[in-house]
Formats: sequence, structure tokens, C-alpha cells
Amino acid sequence: MLWVDDYRPKTLDELHYHVHLSQRLKSLAASGDFPHMLFYGPSGAGKKTRIAATLNELFGSGVEKLKIDQRVFLTPSRKKLDVNVVQSNYHIELTPSEVGNYDRVVIQEILKEIAQTQQVDVSARHRFKVVIINEADSLSRDAQAALRRTMEKYMTNLRIILCVNSTSRLIAPIKSRCLLIRVAAPSQGDMLTVLNHVAKRAGAGSLPEDVADEIITDANGNMRKAILVFEAMKMQSPDLSSSPPIAKPDWETYCYKVADMIIQEQTPQRVMEVRAKLYELLSHCIPATIVLKTIADRVVQKVDESLKADIMHWAAIYENRMRLGNKKIYHLEAWVVKVMSLYKQFFLGIELGDFDDLI
Repeated sequence: MLWVDDYRPKTLDELHYHVHLSQRLKSLAASGDFPHMLFYGPSGAGKKTRIAATLNELFGSGVEKLKIDQRVFLTPSRKKLDVNVVQSNYHIELTPSEVGNYDRVVIQEILKEIAQTQQVDVSARHRFKVVIINEADSLSRDAQAALRRTMEKYMTNLRIILCVNSTSRLIAPIKSRCLLIRVAAPSQGDMLTVLNHVAKRAGAGSLPEDVADEIITDANGNMRKAILVFEAMKMQSPDLSSSPPIAKPDWETYCYKVADMIIQEQTPQRVMEVRAKLYELLSHCIPATIVLKTIADRVVQKVDESLKADIMHWAAIYENRMRLGNKKIYHLEAWVVKVMSLYKQFFLGIELGDFDDLI
């Protein structure tokens, strides 16, 4: 088992950072009025770990006895949808957005089923069951509307915990019915504490300071990534004295290559070449928003200071358009053309300015 799973904290007391947040969750779990909750924050900040620890506080260690089922749902047109569901006697966890536009069917069926059944364990501390919905910000509007109605109707038997990276795509009625819990990215000191704790538990000895700094800088606030990178480096160099450089994922290297292509040449032919590479990234299931962010960050590193604000401004505009539309490639390509246009105009301006000086 990977270290990131093997040494994952199971209770709120075992968490190493955001102690004030852990205390607040313990108080909520001990109270008789546990609300619907919305956990939000950047990837790798520890949202799912904190949710699991909160469930442990609510129901005890029984929530750790999990089983994975594949549930089949029928759409109105009799199409079958397969959804993986993780559940215990006290909770159920699912990702409805996996089925795309049919997520409303999954939400309605499974929440109605859970809400209309009583808690079977008479020794349970609470009489309700908990439903955890991952990637709730990717749910369609219809699914979110169905979720809102369920939250109102079945409050006595059901509590919903939503897990999202950003609240911007959730409808206001859902946010107003949940207690919002922000899980911020850990600081560098927090990450160092966790890495040293993992090293100690794994019997990996002390973590050299320069190696720790390299891992923390590369992870950029993503605790999961930091632990995975640490384990990979430990496997390659057990004593960490001659630690190998941190390898970038293939998709990230590919994005950097695309960014370099945009800077090197601004022609219709180059646009076609970039489009082919963007298709390649999307076909390997790399999210379009991640592709755009990674390429934009790389481009910004290589251009003049006066262009950086415009490039990120247009990246934000096209990211928003991507979220509203269906064809991601159109918006990615439009942003690439816009950046090429800005870059070309900038260099034409420099060349004309040099010519004026000569005159």
C-alpha cells in the first residue's frame, strides 16, 4: 500500500495541521444537531481525510469497514448507468459526475433510497446516514436542483457532505443549506511536519532538509503529491543522500512542450500542430482546466512582464467559457490563438520601435 494511504490519519486528533478546524468538527460531531456540510479547498489539502475523520468522530471505527459496490441505475430511456459506490453501515460515498449528464438520475435514486431507510444499527450514536458526494462542483444544474430538494425533504434521516475544489459552480440554494468548511492548503511548515511524521512511521530515517525543501516546493501545497514524491524518491535512493531529481509527470512535460511551441512560432500551421497536441492531452483524460492552467503558467514564465497580465486575463475568460460549454478544445484553441496574437503584436511593436529609433 502507498504511504499516502497507509499513513493517512483516521481521527481528527491525528491530523497535523488546521487544529482549530479539527476542534470545530469535533464539537459539531458531538452536538445533537449535525448539519449538511460543504468542504472546499485546493486539491491535496486534505478534504477527504478530514471528512473521513469526521465520520469516525460521528459513528466510531465502524465507518472504516468499507465495501465497494457497482450500482446500476436506469435512465428514463432505459439506458443502464454503472456507478461505483463505497459504503459502510453508516455512510455512502459516490461521484455522480462520472456519468455526465445523467448525474441527476443517480442523485435522485440513491438519495431517495438512503433517505427512506432508517439507521439499522441500534447502537449507532446518530439516527441518520451520511452521503458523501465527491466532485459536487461538476454536477449538472438539474442534479444540483434535485440535490437541493432532497436536502430539504429528508433532513431527519440523511446528512449530505459535499466535497469540492471551488464553490463557484454550485448553485446558491445548495450553499445556503450547508455549513461551509474551508480546508486551506498546508503551509510549508505544516508539510515539513507531515513529511517527517511519515518518514518516522515508514522507518525511512530522518529527511534531509534540502530534500524536504525540494519536495515541498515541487508539491506547491498539495500534501498528497508531496508524500507520493517522497516515497518515489525513497524507492530510488534509500539513503536519500544522492536523491534523484523530481520527475515531472508525462502530461506536465507535454504541456510545457505545447507552451514552448506557442512562444517559438505564431502561424496557422503552428496552431494546427498545437491543436493536435491538445487533443492528445484531452484524449488521455487530463482535465481541460488543468491543461490550460499548466500551459498558461509555463507561457507566463517565458514572456515579457507587460504580457503576463493579459495572458492570465484571457486564460481566466476562456476557462470560464469552458465550464459553460461542452467542446473544451474550442476554448483551448481560442486561447492559444489569442496568446499568439498578443505575442506577435508585442514583437511587432518592439521592431517598429527599433526602426523609429534608427530614423
